Amino acid sequence: MNGMTQYHAKYFAWELTRRRRGGDVDRISQSLFDASVDLNPHQIDAALFALNNPLAKGVLLADEVGLGKTIEAALVLCQYWAERRRRLLVICPAALRKQWALELAEKFHLPTQVLDSKTVKNLKKSGIYNPLDQNTISIISYNFAVTMEKELRAIPWDLVVIDEAHKLRNAHRESHQTGQSIKKSLAGSRKLLLTATPLQNSLIELYGLSTIIDEHLFGDAVSFRSLYMKGEGDAASLRQRLAEFTKRTLRRNVLEYIKYTQRKPITIPFEPSPEEQRLYDLVSGYLQREESYGFPARHRHLIGLVLRKLLASSTPAVTATLEAILDRLKKLEQEQTIEDDWFDKLVNEAELDEEELEGEIDEAESTAAIDIDKVKLRGEIAELEQYLILAHSINEDEKSHALLKALNVGFDNMAEMGAPRKVVIFTESRRTQDYLSRFLENHSHAGKVVTFSGTNNNAQLTGIYQRWLKDNVGGDRITGSPAVDRRTAIIDHFRDRGEILIATEAAAEGVNLQFCSLVINYDLPWNPQRVEQRIGRCHRYGQKFDVVVINFLNKQNQADRRVLELLSDKFHLFDGVFGASDEILGRIESGVDFERRIAAIYDTCRTPHEIEHAFQILQNEMGESIEQKMRETEEKLLEHFDGEIHDLLKIQRQRAEITLDRISRLFWLLTSFILKDKAVFNNEQLSFDLKKAPNEDIHIGNYSLIRKGEDIPEYAHLYRLSHPLGEYVIDTGRRIDTPVSEVRFNLTQNDVKISVLENLSSKSGWLELNLLELHSFEVEEHLVFSALTDDEQILDHEACERLFSLSATSNNRAEIEAPGKLKEIVNRHISITLNQALEENDQYFQRERDKLEQWAEDQIYSSEQVLVDTKDKIRDCKRRSRLAETMEEQEHLLKELRALERQQRRQRQDIFDVEDEIEAKRDQLIEALEKRLKQKTIIHPLFKIRWVLG
Repeated sequence: MNGMTQYHAKYFAWELTRRRRGGDVDRISQSLFDASVDLNPHQIDAALFALNNPLAKGVLLADEVGLGKTIEAALVLCQYWAERRRRLLVICPAALRKQWALELAEKFHLPTQVLDSKTVKNLKKSGIYNPLDQNTISIISYNFAVTMEKELRAIPWDLVVIDEAHKLRNAHRESHQTGQSIKKSLAGSRKLLLTATPLQNSLIELYGLSTIIDEHLFGDAVSFRSLYMKGEGDAASLRQRLAEFTKRTLRRNVLEYIKYTQRKPITIPFEPSPEEQRLYDLVSGYLQREESYGFPARHRHLIGLVLRKLLASSTPAVTATLEAILDRLKKLEQEQTIEDDWFDKLVNEAELDEEELEGEIDEAESTAAIDIDKVKLRGEIAELEQYLILAHSINEDEKSHALLKALNVGFDNMAEMGAPRKVVIFTESRRTQDYLSRFLENHSHAGKVVTFSGTNNNAQLTGIYQRWLKDNVGGDRITGSPAVDRRTAIIDHFRDRGEILIATEAAAEGVNLQFCSLVINYDLPWNPQRVEQRIGRCHRYGQKFDVVVINFLNKQNQADRRVLELLSDKFHLFDGVFGASDEILGRIESGVDFERRIAAIYDTCRTPHEIEHAFQILQNEMGESIEQKMRETEEKLLEHFDGEIHDLLKIQRQRAEITLDRISRLFWLLTSFILKDKAVFNNEQLSFDLKKAPNEDIHIGNYSLIRKGEDIPEYAHLYRLSHPLGEYVIDTGRRIDTPVSEVRFNLTQNDVKISVLENLSSKSGWLELNLLELHSFEVEEHLVFSALTDDEQILDHEACERLFSLSATSNNRAEIEAPGKLKEIVNRHISITLNQALEENDQYFQRERDKLEQWAEDQIYSSEQVLVDTKDKIRDCKRRSRLAETMEEQEHLLKELRALERQQRRQRQDIFDVEDEIEAKRDQLIEALEKRLKQKTIIHPLFKIRWVLG
């Protein structure tokens, strides 16, 4: 559009940013447009479901694994951010925090901060009074949420996303501390719960999850069990009630949109050398001793766990740890104080979960507190010295030579598939990482290896980082955080130049490697959730090839073999479609607990028979991941009919595409108008060079409009609605001066025939645009066009919109006054728009009132059940009385009967009191809703014009 006026600009700016009601694709138009990811229709549908009802206190998104619940939640967060509702919180398992931060930043350009006790302490030291209450999305772990209960409760959160919400399925129990704490701290906040496994053992788990969202979705646990868990239960009623707050989509519903790749497991067996096996046996025996001076008793479990992992990792890794223990023993012999950070340095070798370190005490150790037998101590020192002589005699591990074979097998698989020659090798030890890097460089892989850890600060990585900074100067990829930018630089280098990435657990957190389809677990974690997280870095959205997963099997180690079998056969981690294993993983309470169980087997079992027996007990305890009956219940209650969901998703996709096209066009036209004196535009490439920055927060340079499925040049800034320049353009457009003027629209030069305008009885008239701001359950904004021709023909909303699709010119002032009838039409249109909005809000009100009525009925039913139980006891007592064989027995039963009858009379009276109390509470809640239904309306006049069609 060459001829655009300030009136076009103002209309476009408000149309792009006005706050809409939920339920329609238009509601999430801003977040859809700003997302750097191709969104699937089921994700849009889920996000709209979460936004739909302004009165709902939250929803549960329970899509099957692999369908992108994180993206669904991110869409909702993005929309809240666009609507300037920015008190946003994500609670997730500790290991997923970085992944959440990266997804929100990379795909939705949202600012985030990962908070734990250490970062909060540092932020407070730097002068930030409340680190939680900042203009950013806070991401915290479940454990940290419990410790920060008081602080969380003090903030009126706009939205709280709770990932892996099945961890709260027992939240209705007083004994469930995490669930009870989260309910207290977030009682008044809207919540979005995410889980692929809403049911495991019992229907009561759905009740437990519902109490996290809203205590009024059902009555109490007693009524829930009576109504839905006795006998057949009322499945139809439960399904209807669940549908108000639960949405579940299955893989089979979306096969048209998502291509799933497979996992292909390969096991590489190896045998350690005699020296390696002897070292393993010696250290293992040392760890199984009841007493030793090598490490403090309070850290025995954790240090034992670290050492066992390092034993299975590499000789250099275990050597360094043995040296640290020997150093401690010698200091004890010389009665020296052990350094404060001795324990920290030791466990730093293995990048452990926050949960793993929970409860460990990091404090200085006094040698005086330890009762030392000097003879035993010297014997232990001599032993450790012998272990180290043996360890230093081992130059190269047999397992590292097996890795060379694994790389050949893996790369052959890549060649057959036509996949890039890329592999990520995971290890749990930084020293193993260094050893493997040197080993591969010396064995035909020189110049192709790059490492990735929690520090990323060696000379090679610093060089990669410096080159990356130079290549990306002036672009948006540089965040200014060296730690974040180093991570990005390493991954870019691996993608573009490297072949082998040797990564510690840091790479399993929040790094996307979907361009790589070969994963080698050099060390295999015992925590199944960490194994899945590793593979999930490659086997994820955007992966075009089947992912080959290679594991090693130590033929000499019975326990290692059983761990691999358990992870393969029970958890199905290494085969199937992506995410399938999550279904099982979601049903174990904690991967850390599982890991500790395995560590206990290593600690206590000495013979192959003992090891086999212990693992069999562990496997039997797991049982079936989910009973068949529960599967059938889940299907009956939570799944859509295929035909119904398929049609809905098809419509949703079409609407999203139309919305995105319109948003893109309006935003580009608005930008071209507002920046016409500050930038040079390339309309074909949808890019521009900003020559003059409007303010200091905006950089000059090349900008490229965000487009789905297309990469922008690395030197360009990604131009979107939420970019500082985009916000400047929109704010300027919304505030632009629009006096009453004559605007001449060019109809004759328009390429497309517009019948609604060409058939007008008169080709001139008056038009007014107003913004109706309604404060009801939420703030919503409606643009209201009012227009008529000179012969008083009224134009509808579509005709007015079509006017502003034409190019136009404007004069300074209209010389004549608008007719009085225009004011009358304006008032009528505003009134009609307001009534329609209130009618729709009334439907939300009716749904919420129905929910509260059902809650009250549940509560009354629960109190009545107590009376029913007493009646049953009276009947049973009478029956036993009739059958009594002695007078003494009969007299005893008669006393029991009288007591039960007195209890029955009290309960009958109590029921009336309870009913009155519940009904009063219900009426109070409904009255509060009615007050929110219509609070106030504000009319903002945007502009009035005299229009002419030419």
